[in-house]
Amino acid sequence: MLLTVLGCSGSTPGPRSPSSGYLIEADGFALGVELGNGTLAELQAVRDPFTLGGLVFSHLHPDHCADFTALTVLRRWHPAPPVDPCAHRLAVHAPKEAPTRFAAAYAPDRSELDVEDLTDVYDFHPLAAGTREIGPFTVTAAQVAHPCDAYGFRFTHGGVTLAYTGDSGVCSALDTLAADVDVLLGEASWTHGDHPTGVHMSGVELGSLATRARVGRLLITHVAPWTDPNAVLAEARSTYSGPVELVSRGAKYDLSTGGR
Repeated sequence: MLLTVLGCSGSTPGPRSPSSGYLIEADGFALGVELGNGTLAELQAVRDPFTLGGLVFSHLHPDHCADFTALTVLRRWHPAPPVDPCAHRLAVHAPKEAPTRFAAAYAPDRSELDVEDLTDVYDFHPLAAGTREIGPFTVTAAQVAHPCDAYGFRFTHGGVTLAYTGDSGVCSALDTLAADVDVLLGEASWTHGDHPTGVHMSGVELGSLATRARVGRLLITHVAPWTDPNAVLAEARSTYSGPVELVSRGAKYDLSTGGR
């Protein structure tokens, strides 16, 4: 199982740093996780977007899904796509409002807001707490603490597990998702004491989660551009003694070995 970071800036893109976007690959199947501002460009640098097997969105804040509209333009208007996007609709696993929210974002003018329909090129699957199979991956979703319909995920393949917090404050659902995973990809948007509680985590809280859940390795993502990433890293190290690092755009991780 290979993890590629397309973008990792929290809340907004940063200087030369796209917002949240990741690619998980195994057995020739590519699963996109989030598609925030700037990540479609990064995706095209490593893989043809038409070869995606599916997309998963934790929630519908722009820093996690803004480039979906650009992907729609690509799928509808590419003059010579390698596959027929209507015959091979892309599976999109997202909160239940995604079809209407994404259609409204794509609509060319106000008159089209209520009639735009993206199901010609997408196959939408509403998220709910529970487990589903997506390609070769077993994916468990759980609602997390964020001010909208938001989920964290646990991805399993070939005996390897990756948990992804999405955007969340501290909550019991994250402890369950992250329990004994090989790798935890977790958000820490702010330093401790500076962040709004119940919305995002600090480095202290993320490290504590990793310790409670007994994770094998911690990868820190979603650090906001106004937050010192080294301070977040130091906080996480103060509460978690295992291997930990900040992810960066373009980083690749072989999860089968826990390595990079």
